[in-house]
Amino acid sequence: MALNQIKQGLKQARGAAFLPFQAAAGRMRMVAHRPVRFSGVYTTYEDALTAANQRGLAGYDHDAVAGVAFEQMCRLVPWDYPVLFWLSQIRQDIHSLLDAGGHMGTKFRAFRTILPEIEALKWTVYDVPAIVKAGEKRARDEGIENLSFTSRLDGHGPCDVFLGSGLLQYLNVPLPDLLGRLAAPPKHLLLNKVALRTGKTIVTLERIGPALVPYQMRNEASFLAELEGIGYRIADRWNIPSLSHVIDTHPEYGASESAGFYCTRR
Repeated sequence: MALNQIKQGLKQARGAAFLPFQAAAGRMRMVAHRPVRFSGVYTTYEDALTAANQRGLAGYDHDAVAGVAFEQMCRLVPWDYPVLFWLSQIRQDIHSLLDAGGHMGTKFRAFRTILPEIEALKWTVYDVPAIVKAGEKRARDEGIENLSFTSRLDGHGPCDVFLGSGLLQYLNVPLPDLLGRLAAPPKHLLLNKVALRTGKTIVTLERIGPALVPYQMRNEASFLAELEGIGYRIADRWNIPSLSHVIDTHPEYGASESAGFYCTRR
């Protein structure tokens, strides 16, 4: 036991010793305009967006960003399956779904290959105006009639399911505020790919195509308290190790945890 503890301690010490070199390498790549996926650490979303504006195209709301990785996002990936499982379990109880941050309906396209019953749902995508415009055109071109889009949530609904798959790290308002815009609280929450950490909430910038987009890594305890505070009970939670991320320019902040949640209204 003692020998294993010594080995673990040496391993951690070696990792800590290399952190300054990793940070320097990441920052040098950024300064040299070489690809860096995550860069910078900021206290708020607004601070990160200001920094992104100073470096070029900022945020998701641009025609040039709308089509980035669309085909890839329409494919099923392993972390989709917990969401599909819960949709299949509650299918008889739901008639409408709000896909917040749903891009151009990528999850609708991916999920209907496995769960064709969702074709009968009223599926609404909420996203920024540039994405909504591109999504509406693509849906028309493909002849998809039961997929609608909106860039405004005030008074929307009611909806049975709120789906946020990859939403929260890019969301510029607290989740309770976003849900508070709806006509009524959804009965079911499906939140996937939520970026969490044990330390304080931080925001970095993610390179997405030609743009830099604020990416939040939330304090886990605060996030769970938010869910509890707005009346939701966590019925299931799953981890997605492959979506754990380290900020290239600031590895000393450690890796985020990526998690998914199925929550029901109390």
